[in-house]
Amino acid sequence: MKITHVEVHPIDVPAAEPPFFWRDGLSGSPSVGDGAVLHIGTDEGAEGVAVFARPGAAVTLRDLVDRVFRDELLGADPFRREWLWHRVWELDRIHELPLPTLGLIDVALWDLAGRVHDRPVWQLLGGFRDAIPAYASTSTFATTEEFLSVADQSLALGYRGIKLHAWGDARRDAALCQALRDHVGPDVPLMYDGSAGFDLPDAIYLGRALSEADYLWYEEPMREFSISAYQRLAEAVSVPLLVAETSDGAHMNSADFIKAGAATFGVRAGTTLRGGITGAMRTAHLADAFRLRAEVHGSDIPNQHLCMAISNTTYYESLVTATTVVRERHVDEHGLVHAPTGPGIALPLDFGYGDALKRFVEQPR
Repeated sequence: MKITHVEVHPIDVPAAEPPFFWRDGLSGSPSVGDGAVLHIGTDEGAEGVAVFARPGAAVTLRDLVDRVFRDELLGADPFRREWLWHRVWELDRIHELPLPTLGLIDVALWDLAGRVHDRPVWQLLGGFRDAIPAYASTSTFATTEEFLSVADQSLALGYRGIKLHAWGDARRDAALCQALRDHVGPDVPLMYDGSAGFDLPDAIYLGRALSEADYLWYEEPMREFSISAYQRLAEAVSVPLLVAETSDGAHMNSADFIKAGAATFGVRAGTTLRGGITGAMRTAHLADAFRLRAEVHGSDIPNQHLCMAISNTTYYESLVTATTVVRERHVDEHGLVHAPTGPGIALPLDFGYGDALKRFVEQPR
């Protein structure tokens, strides 16, 4: 079997309604939807797809396919995923590929394999579980009262924990984190994501507050360029650190965080920022060798497959971006996400597709 065509399909990604925001200094949800699907086909009719839904996705992906990816893929065996994963990293050495594009080919090839074998990809990966609890991962709201209301609604809808994305002010965020702990009591798992908003002194201040409030993990308080800074943070706070979400290099960079003693809870895994499914599984196995967690990052279908395949992950991350909480459709009333059942990976229902892609879209459960 050989790859015979590599196409890009622009898709309509609906803008968030209502719009949402992240911490001070970061842009919020895009006002115009933009996305693309990478579509790989073969001489024997086998096909696979991967969705890219970030701002500028269609222009970025079309340029990469026309300039770099198509020449690399045409004539290749689609089952040589390992070889092609390595080839993408070779291409990155010269082309400095955007981090979210490093795994798109890999995801499409895993989708193709699942469709050929008529099995969901999480089963091809080995299959560890068929359901996993979800936590509510907030966007940033205006007041403490709004955060507390969102937490109440999320827990009432079945979510098993709450993760805060707050304002990026160490003292204000510390007060919010303690207020949430006081509000929900000692038994609800709470997490905090700093969205890289702090320097080391403020990260230490906030980390000590999270330690006192018994948070499960402390995520990305600083940009992940300086592993030494994270090493010093780990030495200064007792709240466990979840690291290596946005740093380049997949498992290669995660290994250095672990070696430095900076991954005291674990490392991030996920298809979008860790080099696709192959990179995420490498990261998970690396973490497991050190008896650490590999928490899957992001609310999408490829990451649902990862959650079912990775033994050392705890939760599915489900975004909550409005003060009136609506439970994600993949999360049931008990706060569980169940394993996908269709072949391959599937494209999400939410986006607007042309006729050529409709056969790849997930079926409502």
